[in-house]
Amino acid sequence: MEPRSVPQGGELAAEVKGRRENQIWYLKISKLALAFAIIRSKPPGKSCKEYTEHLAKIVSEQDFDYKSKVTALEAEVFRLRQELLLNKICQRVCLENGKPGASAETLLDEERLNPMSYSSQLQDSGCDVSDDYAFESLGIASDIQELEHSVNTSKRWLEIVPPLNLCCASKEESLTVPVQFFQHLLEIRKLSEGGMLQADFTELENDSFTICNSVSQLLDGLTVFYNSPELPVSSFLTEAVCVLIRLVTDAKLSNHVLKKCFRKLEEFMKNLIQIILRNSNVNRFQALDAVSHTLVLLGRNNVLRNSLVSFLLSELQQFAEQMWQAYQVQEMYDVTQYENIFSLFMILEQLLHNDTEESKASDSGYGEEEKIKFLKNLDEIILHLSDEFPLFSLYLWRLSVLLNSAQIRID
Repeated sequence: MEPRSVPQGGELAAEVKGRRENQIWYLKISKLALAFAIIRSKPPGKSCKEYTEHLAKIVSEQDFDYKSKVTALEAEVFRLRQELLLNKICQRVCLENGKPGASAETLLDEERLNPMSYSSQLQDSGCDVSDDYAFESLGIASDIQELEHSVNTSKRWLEIVPPLNLCCASKEESLTVPVQFFQHLLEIRKLSEGGMLQADFTELENDSFTICNSVSQLLDGLTVFYNSPELPVSSFLTEAVCVLIRLVTDAKLSNHVLKKCFRKLEEFMKNLIQIILRNSNVNRFQALDAVSHTLVLLGRNNVLRNSLVSFLLSELQQFAEQMWQAYQVQEMYDVTQYENIFSLFMILEQLLHNDTEESKASDSGYGEEEKIKFLKNLDEIILHLSDEFPLFSLYLWRLSVLLNSAQIRID
């Protein structure tokens, strides 16, 4: 059998052109056939245009119903995948309290997150923002009460994971499923630490689809909220942030999550930075404060901190150059962005201060390229802008001192 010859040059172009012409011809024939069908089936008393619009409306309604059903089924399948993953991670619980009626649901209820509402902190005009955050009062690292069960020789093995509950509406609805999934995961982690169950967290590596999509849902939901925040912030949204922070700061779980979702977390931090810079609402300082503190909490993770510092340095370096250019040619600058940029200064300063206090030189490998760009011509920029923008120049100088001191400590 002779091998089939491969079309070359002009032959390939002619073949592609012929296919395209055939597709165009079939499309014209299909439209013509549809037009004849509509004309022949048109009921009396209706024009072709009215009948066509009627048919289009019916088709669009059917298509909408179909898409909504598919979306609901996909959501249900994903929820079941989450439950399956949790069951794979931990299939049995060892109860040592000797209570015959105890169940996994009871244990999980005792470990439920009960975030404190910080709505009282958001009642002022937004011009004076307090530094006392509800997130701190939640105690990210140790906010869950330790399990206290009397030791008994009898042991019982029970199923661990109860069904995930869907009970939220409006903007919070997109956060309900991922928040509850990660709550269960963190509760399993806590119970396994106390020796109450056996858990295999390597299953997170085997089901990257479920963990990645759960993280994406959580981050996308938080991004939607931060883009148009509703003040005072509900306790559920506070809880969603706390779940995210506990997830990325947990020594065991964060390793699995960061492997699969590092890029998504980086994108989330970039989005939060842009939300800070773009916010032009008159009474915006409360919202900016909440976004800023979320970034600081994310920066507690060593890996995320390095990326976050690099992103902040890059934004500040670009803005400093824009201010210098505007000063040289005496152009107008964006006053709103100038006011918002100080939030980035404070985030970066807090990250650098925390890193210095913790003395983690090995974890301070900030992007050398971003640092060089930021420090390049910085003294000259500060010198020229110090008279016109003294506060901005002062913050630039403070950052340069912090970065240089960090470099000295590493050396």
